[in-house]
Amino acid sequence: MKIPEILVIESVQKAGSLVSILQVIADDGLVVEHLQSLRREQGKTVWEITLEMDEETDRSLFQKIDALPNARFLGKSDRVFDRHLGGKIETRSRVRISSLQILRDIYTPGVARVCLAIQDDPEKARLYTNIHKTVAVVTNGTAILGLGDIGPVAGMPVMEGKAALFAELAGLSAVPILLDSKDPQKIVDTIEAIAQSFGAIQLEDIKAPECFEIEQQLKKRLDIPVLHDDQHGTAVVALAALINAAKRVGKTLPGAVIGQIGLGAAGIGIVSLLKAQGSCEVLGTDLKADARQRLEKLGGKAVAIEELMARADFVIATSGVKNLIKPEWVRDGQVILALSNPDPEIEPTIALEQGAAFAADGKGINNVLGFPGLFKGALAARARSFTREMLLVAAHTLAELAGPDDLVPDALDIDVHDKVAEAVAELVRGSR
Repeated sequence: MKIPEILVIESVQKAGSLVSILQVIADDGLVVEHLQSLRREQGKTVWEITLEMDEETDRSLFQKIDALPNARFLGKSDRVFDRHLGGKIETRSRVRISSLQILRDIYTPGVARVCLAIQDDPEKARLYTNIHKTVAVVTNGTAILGLGDIGPVAGMPVMEGKAALFAELAGLSAVPILLDSKDPQKIVDTIEAIAQSFGAIQLEDIKAPECFEIEQQLKKRLDIPVLHDDQHGTAVVALAALINAAKRVGKTLPGAVIGQIGLGAAGIGIVSLLKAQGSCEVLGTDLKADARQRLEKLGGKAVAIEELMARADFVIATSGVKNLIKPEWVRDGQVILALSNPDPEIEPTIALEQGAAFAADGKGINNVLGFPGLFKGALAARARSFTREMLLVAAHTLAELAGPDDLVPDALDIDVHDKVAEAVAELVRGSR
């Protein structure tokens, strides 16, 4: 697994000093992910250099840098951990409580009037509470990133990250909910019991096949939108990337052969949306028989990975298996999206060297482009559920917003999320 190593290095402030450091890194076959000057004083500069290194990578690089005449290895930064210190989210009051009268208005005794008004007309909860702008981010920790079943508490940093993204990119409040259960029925019952606190439910990092049953039951029981992001958020962004990749290579998705490697939550979500998009042949591969059966129920065809690679014009991989795609399997002109995080099935640079027309990984094609706008639009339009049509309009909107040389737009562009939300809300309102 690739992990970020953040090196802190001091260099003499003269021509060629930084170049010599970077050359040592390059000689070890590593790529600099981020470079930042921390401070400069007394003729020396302290740099923070971020590298992605496999766990098995030889750490003698540090000694090699330290051996340079113009550099000194100071150690490693805890920048990633520092950004998580104390957690990444908090609850703040929107009302400044600066007097006793304000306290009495927002709490007892004044709040009783608002409670009674909502009791008489529950619709007023939309006016006088934040329920309609609050999303539950629910996990049981059984499929955290590519780490697997690490438990709900260990998955909390991911849930907090989702909540932070909801706040920053969509202006929504999100509350992480950790469930210590692997029983689908117990999970469904628990979410149903707390659902009145939220305007929508996002299911996150719950393993397949349980995730399918949980989402299906909740959709039947609840009258608020429920979305398993690993399935549908990933599918929306993958489809947007495919639409643009097809344009770049002069093909259309209807009539193309699309290969899906890995038929877990993300893979099945992608296949389902591809089939909703239009007539295309979908090949799929997975080691699990029940996964292959789900594929065939959706109209796909289960094949061996070698056949998939030999036939598919577009290949999407969500297997979670590092380096699963052998370089020699890549065909000239193929489009390959290896989306597993943190390690892709094949590095994009290798796929391109082998003749792929386009190749990308999960760092750029990531569901962070999908879920903020989807939820913001659904909540704004008071949708009762997420539909295939909502997912499709989100995917096509993202495809249209990508730059001329990009498969998808910038995930940190707030305007992108607003436009996705507008398109989703407009569709919902127009369907009534």
